[in-house]
Amino acid sequence: MHKFRWKVHWKLARNLYEEVQELKRGGSYVAARAVKLQSFSTSIGCWKEPTTKLMLEQIVAALQFGERRRASTLLSEFSNGTYILSADDFQYILQYCAKSPDPSFALEIWKLMEEKEISNSGKCYLLTVRALCKGGYLKEAFNMMKILGETPGTYPILSAYNCLLGSSIQMKNSYVNECLDLMEQQMVGKNHVTYAELLKLAVLQQNLSAVHEIWKECIKHYSFSIIALRKFIWSFTRLKDLGAAHTTLQHMVDLALRGSITISKSVEGTLHDMRLDVPMPCKNFPSLSSCSMNNEVPVISESQNNKVLESSSLIGDGTTMTREPLSSPVMKILRWSFTDVIHACAITRNYTLAEQLMSQMQILGVKPSSLTYSGFMIAAISEKGLRYGMEIVNVMEKQNMQPSDSALAALSISCSKSLELDLAEAFLNQISKSSTSHPYDTFLEACDTLDRPERAVRMLAKMKELHIRPNMRTYVLMFSLFGNVNAPYEDGNMLSQVDAAKRIKAIEMDMMKNGIQHNSWSMKNLLKALGSEGMIEAMIQYLQVAHIQFHHQGVMTPLYNTVLHSLVEAKESDMAIEVFKRMRSCGIRGDKFTYNVMIDCCSVTKCFRSACAVVSRMIRDGFNIEAITYTALIKILLVFEDFDEALDLLFQARTEEIQSDVLLYNTILQVACDKGRLDVVELIAELMHQEKVQPDPSTCSFIFTTYVDLGLHSTAMEALQVISLRMISEDNHILEEKIAEFEHLVHAEEGTPESEIINYFKDYQENIAFALLNLRWCATLGYPISWLPEKSPWAKRLSSSFASWSEP
Repeated sequence: MHKFRWKVHWKLARNLYEEVQELKRGGSYVAARAVKLQSFSTSIGCWKEPTTKLMLEQIVAALQFGERRRASTLLSEFSNGTYILSADDFQYILQYCAKSPDPSFALEIWKLMEEKEISNSGKCYLLTVRALCKGGYLKEAFNMMKILGETPGTYPILSAYNCLLGSSIQMKNSYVNECLDLMEQQMVGKNHVTYAELLKLAVLQQNLSAVHEIWKECIKHYSFSIIALRKFIWSFTRLKDLGAAHTTLQHMVDLALRGSITISKSVEGTLHDMRLDVPMPCKNFPSLSSCSMNNEVPVISESQNNKVLESSSLIGDGTTMTREPLSSPVMKILRWSFTDVIHACAITRNYTLAEQLMSQMQILGVKPSSLTYSGFMIAAISEKGLRYGMEIVNVMEKQNMQPSDSALAALSISCSKSLELDLAEAFLNQISKSSTSHPYDTFLEACDTLDRPERAVRMLAKMKELHIRPNMRTYVLMFSLFGNVNAPYEDGNMLSQVDAAKRIKAIEMDMMKNGIQHNSWSMKNLLKALGSEGMIEAMIQYLQVAHIQFHHQGVMTPLYNTVLHSLVEAKESDMAIEVFKRMRSCGIRGDKFTYNVMIDCCSVTKCFRSACAVVSRMIRDGFNIEAITYTALIKILLVFEDFDEALDLLFQARTEEIQSDVLLYNTILQVACDKGRLDVVELIAELMHQEKVQPDPSTCSFIFTTYVDLGLHSTAMEALQVISLRMISEDNHILEEKIAEFEHLVHAEEGTPESEIINYFKDYQENIAFALLNLRWCATLGYPISWLPEKSPWAKRLSSSFASWSEP
């Protein structure tokens, strides 16, 4: 007997030596060392346990090196050994299969156990299901659980069902409903893990009511832990229910301040509650159905903050004792949840609540993370503007934190809207990864506003480098930026038209490459670009293409308007009339813009009767006459220098209580100035004042030039001062408030007041900038400045002369 045992040992030792040598040749010194140690333990007399463990490690090592055939061979040798095997002997391999995952080898072990009629354990069952689920073998996992559930003597394991449910949700698989039905049939119940997976499903389906139903069900069966509340807060914020998220967060704060919370970290690094997962109804958590964001905007009341302050410190006999600080895991969970709610505030633009939550974090001693600051920054920018966002950036830099990509995008968008291109581009360059082209499109829109196509080219190259796919808005802006070459500075010529055609073709080719077709906005910008370059024939061809593509989409009217406007601007009145007739014959109804463009067309043909016919048709189609219509009609009359008829139309507009604008008055002033009609100029100046129509730089120029051309220089300077002050404000009370701010800029003899005045141009306050420059020029020439325009002799004279016009 002893001799036989030594032969077996010798044979095993020889096999082990060969195994070690082979593993060494494969480059695995660690595995070879493990085998060598196991052979040593076997040689000293240990029999089944070390040998079993050794062979299991050999199988796992083979799997790690990708030697599947060798692993199967070793598994077969292992199962055909002389000793009795149990389910526990396979746990080591199944643990590796579940972790890797390796679902196919897990199935191989499962079939082998069935062939050998080895009774399966709950642990092996769970590990096998986990390996199948993590490896994507959901069908096999579901069938296995279904068969085992129907097998007598087997007890379904809830954790296995949770694993299948979680994997189905993660992979958006159809087995979600089947798994839930199977769980109900097997009556396995639910635990916190189940509810967490159901919350993920509700968020995936954007089903807010389902989250509220899960909340109600949890209240009936479980006492909430801080981790469970964290998952509900995550769900509510993702579904934009800020009210429920805020209320749940306050419950979490109360629970954390009560103490007695034990949170531990698993081997995988996840946090979990150390309490037993035992059903226990929750008494203090009400329904959250009334906390929906649509019903009310939550705020943190003063009593809530006082409650937090009282809980944060214990007051004794005249002595304040700070309560024991919250544990690091609890602080981490609180920080996560506060961050989630603050990001929800950013999405809903609720800066007030975000600010209150930041204050509450400070009271609790919860340090904001970079994500917390980023969410707060996005909320702040939406209400407080760019400057406040920059202050938060400075706070983060002092703490060595960097804004998130979403915060950088929000900053860049705000800069682009303020037309701060350099700052906007700097923030865009800091974004590490962007899933949307929105901030880049906003930058392109700013480039279009400022007519800076060269900056747009650089940003498009950046988008291509970052693999950011252009969308429809990108191409709409590209047609506006690059569709024309010379406009608005010069008329198109042969060379610029060839260049424009190449650009348009390149943009359309890129659209085709990305599978994007023209919509009404891109086609409108394309037609506008062609019209600006004077490419009339190409514009008409694209209009015909648009007619075929969009005829049944109700978007043709703006496209026809664009073409008609371009034709009128190009003095192609005959073609404009033909296009208008075609538009009417095709049943495309015009709008106010259409008719006003055609009235402008009549100014090109110098036919007031045709303009009146267009107005008549406009009224029959149900459109009211507005200031722009009167402007177009007056423009035609002024072509014939018929000031009397023009003023009659102006009087008619006042009679019909049509709100005039500065363009209407400037139209008359321009022609009156050219013809030296001082009476008309003074009348229009007084009418603008009576109707509180604020003048602009053109108004000021026309009035001043008229007096200068007539040699009335002193009156010109007086009128210049009055009109400039009215450019600042027509309200005397507002003007008086502005005196202290502007007076030093007008009279300053030192420093650089002109530079300060020019800054108003940067803030897009052109009227104020022009007015201050005019007033400073008057002061420099020695004219006394009166900040009360009503006391000016010129203003008094006009008011007295045209008092009869004060009432229409």
